[in-house]
Amino acid sequence: MNRKSRGPDRRRAIGWLTTAPMAIGALRIFASAHAQSPTPEAQPKALQPGQFIWRPELSPAGPVAIIVSIPKQLVFVYRNGILIGISTCSTGKPGHETPIGVFTILQKFKTHISSTYHASMPDTERLTWQGIALHVGGLPGYPSSHGCVHLPQAFADKVFAATDVGTPVIIAGDHTDPASILDPGPILGVTADEEIAAKLGSKAPSPSSPNAVTSILVSAADKRIYVLENGAIVAQGDATIRNPLQPLGSNVFIWQGGNANGSSWQGMGFHAQVNGAIAPDTNTLERIDGSQDVMKAIRARLRPGTVLVTTDLPATAGTRSGNDFTVMDAPVS
Repeated sequence: MNRKSRGPDRRRAIGWLTTAPMAIGALRIFASAHAQSPTPEAQPKALQPGQFIWRPELSPAGPVAIIVSIPKQLVFVYRNGILIGISTCSTGKPGHETPIGVFTILQKFKTHISSTYHASMPDTERLTWQGIALHVGGLPGYPSSHGCVHLPQAFADKVFAATDVGTPVIIAGDHTDPASILDPGPILGVTADEEIAAKLGSKAPSPSSPNAVTSILVSAADKRIYVLENGAIVAQGDATIRNPLQPLGSNVFIWQGGNANGSSWQGMGFHAQVNGAIAPDTNTLERIDGSQDVMKAIRARLRPGTVLVTTDLPATAGTRSGNDFTVMDAPVS
């Protein structure tokens, strides 16, 4: 990507983050492997540079989440919380380290030529306005890029087709595997009747399009909730967090759907350090509530694939305690 190219003025929400503890034995869920992959019984550590496994039929539809493990140089693709793909990758080399954090895909380009490096970068999926992206690139078996995440061509083609603008991408040192969280609290536990009432409310803001992708960031330090649509902040408001002295933790939740009996989310914990992630539970969601306007904005946009990120750190560039971990990077609306 062109690391010099920038989008509009942006707001950064900074916080700690992670990728996944390697699901040792995860590959055993696959009945067969891609032709370029080793046998299905192989462990992730057995994948050679350029190899991958892709089994989309294990979860044919639903929201996608991507996890990039910098320590393991592996990419994990989940759909509806089910692992459907694992691939080798190459992240940033020393001096050009890939930033770790929870990002959303901001732009997608099937073909792209870097104006900085004058190189072809097929299947580019932009994660920051500074030029960090997923794309096809060299795979020597160790971090070698200028900051982007390099993927095998065939795997990148499949990931490009499976993702949308707004799909979450977690880059870090540790994460827990996605787990179902049922009947959560005020933000996440919207019943069918409540959702309909919110959408009919005269002051409820509407999404810009039916296909807009919504992400939500909750900062316990700032006591604020930010709503992003296709990567742009469209609403924000005060957050009320029960038991405020108890950390919320660093977590990602993906909404799967809901009805009169409650809602279902896939949740995973994340952390910057290896072995630091803790799995979230229903209690995390039940503690969060927000001001009326921001709750209406959320309910008007709630759809399968909506992503919610929690952090205990400040969420604005002016108040953050450090600048090493990006939880979201998006233009201001």
